[in-house]
Amino acid sequence: MPANLTHQYLKAEENYRRATTLEEELVCLQAMMKEIPKHKGTDHLQAELKSKISRTRKELATEKSGGKRTRGLRIPRQGAGTAILLGGPNSGKSRLVASLTRATPEVAPYPFTTTVPAPAMMSWEDVAVQLIDTPPITADYMDSHLHGLIRAADLALLLVDLEGDGGIEQCQELLERLSQTKTHLDRESRLDEQDVGLSYTRTFLAPNKIDAPGAPERLELLHELIPMDFPEYVISGQHGTGLEPLREAIYRAMDVVRVYSKLPSVKEPDRDRPFTLRRGGTLLEMAGMVHKDFLSGLKFARVWGSAVHDGTQVKGDYVLHDQDVVELHL
Repeated sequence: MPANLTHQYLKAEENYRRATTLEEELVCLQAMMKEIPKHKGTDHLQAELKSKISRTRKELATEKSGGKRTRGLRIPRQGAGTAILLGGPNSGKSRLVASLTRATPEVAPYPFTTTVPAPAMMSWEDVAVQLIDTPPITADYMDSHLHGLIRAADLALLLVDLEGDGGIEQCQELLERLSQTKTHLDRESRLDEQDVGLSYTRTFLAPNKIDAPGAPERLELLHELIPMDFPEYVISGQHGTGLEPLREAIYRAMDVVRVYSKLPSVKEPDRDRPFTLRRGGTLLEMAGMVHKDFLSGLKFARVWGSAVHDGTQVKGDYVLHDQDVVELHL
């Protein structure tokens, strides 16, 4: 029997996948349990959720009592979303971060230059997306922090080194290493309906160093030896080849809308720092981002945008569109 999961459940599931603390995980799991349809098709999933809630409560109690912190490194989410860079040694992750952002990570022609995950901000028009540089994944090593960071990311960028003959083998080792965990790569982000602990993160394939001698031939060999059903962006992080299409694709993958706030006393909105919401987000969600008082005190808002006449009065359940201008009224 199909699960027929509701929109509310899927939203709670999405929030759970992005949770960075045990407290957030517990709240999301409880919301999933509340929203899951109760029928035979979800019996197994209900049992999984109950088990996961119980384990999370125990982990949280241990952490609060001064015991071992179970979730390790936490990188606060910033910007319109998060993309995590994955790859083998010398696949060019740090160079790509340096080319797409203003960050200055150490870049060197030897492996394991990056020793801990590190965030940076990539600009796209008037917003920014968080990129996370990571240590390489090999057959023998995977940073313990990566599981949670990959699960919480909106997008994974899988880099493959086309400069040397070992790049394809390193990519295969990375995929095999992840296949042995409960953190997998896929075309879309989701949790497994039969196992709440098994997560899939949306992935772009980024064959890198396409300007290197022999790189086009290695790219063909990559396609033959490791067929991957991921959108592909062939790049050179060092020389800039393909970076602007990749930059836009990263932003589009965040699937957000930009909303500009406007005070009733002024004519023009603040266009320097738009609020970003998941596509399908409502006015009330945006109001809560402005200030928590708006969640309970919002009376209405006026909206200027593509879906309404200028200055239309709307309520909290209004679905916002990209580049809407919003004037909130308490």
